[in-house]
Amino acid sequence: MKVKDIEFLSPVVLAPLAGITDLPFRRICRSFGAGMVTSEMVSAKALVHGNEATRRLLRTDNGERPSVVQIFGSCPETMAQAAEILNNSPFEILDINMGCPAPKIVKNGDGSALMRDPALAGRIVRAVKAVSHKPVTCKIRLGWDGTSINCVEYAKIIEDAGADAIAVHGRTRSQMYAGLADWSWIKKVKEAVSVPVTGNGDVANPEQAKKLMEETGVDALMIGRATYGDPWIFKHITTYLATGELLPAPTPSEKIAMSLHHAKMAVEHDGEKVALREMRKHFSWYVKGLREATEAKVAINKAESFNQVEEILRELEVKQ
Repeated sequence: MKVKDIEFLSPVVLAPLAGITDLPFRRICRSFGAGMVTSEMVSAKALVHGNEATRRLLRTDNGERPSVVQIFGSCPETMAQAAEILNNSPFEILDINMGCPAPKIVKNGDGSALMRDPALAGRIVRAVKAVSHKPVTCKIRLGWDGTSINCVEYAKIIEDAGADAIAVHGRTRSQMYAGLADWSWIKKVKEAVSVPVTGNGDVANPEQAKKLMEETGVDALMIGRATYGDPWIFKHITTYLATGELLPAPTPSEKIAMSLHHAKMAVEHDGEKVALREMRKHFSWYVKGLREATEAKVAINKAESFNQVEEILRELEVKQ
């Protein structure tokens, strides 16, 4: 897949995930074959106001190239100001979040709240495109709820406004992440626009990935929650799409080794105190399903140093 002159390294890309897709995790996913990786969503308003915590979300390096920075907001002028700031960042693509269903985002008119105002969405894309030196893409949902599915019309509006590619999550905002994703609407969006389309929703294994691509005709597919504790999924899907081979699941030792590798990168990125707190969820996902994992997770949550965590995980490895 190609967006303007930016070539994806594979058709399987990492979704933006708040609190998850920081630089260490993006680098890990790239190492397993993610064709493109996306930052955590960045508040355009906070970026324009020079918020230091927001600027830390923009840390990047060559180990994740190529990559996408995603911003959210609902004021065209502020979004354009943020785009101008990001012209100086190394990220290759600028994405606009129009799909986040989180209440704290939606209550301000941002994220998937924009699905209720296609005209405003068009003005935002047009304002960003007017100043951005990077390709501009959008991530959307099917609509606000089941009675107002408008993704096809919406996609046409943002394409006309200048969007260079569109990613579609196959659920409405009211569904949040429950129920099944409706891929039929993703197919309709793909057929309605001429820009590249990425499909997202309910892809947790190689077979589902192939089915989504065959049923919808999308140019790429986006993986989100299925990456939790499983960055191998990118290698497994890309291999299956290319050869039909189903690779074996990672062993307990491989999972534990990856969790420690991830933690070391996080410590280098954020320092030990912050990294250990942020890594708790990742440790939980990596060891899920292993014998005595529950006891190990409790111990890890009480650990005060990386060395203690490593000792706990080495002991867990012996028990497998």
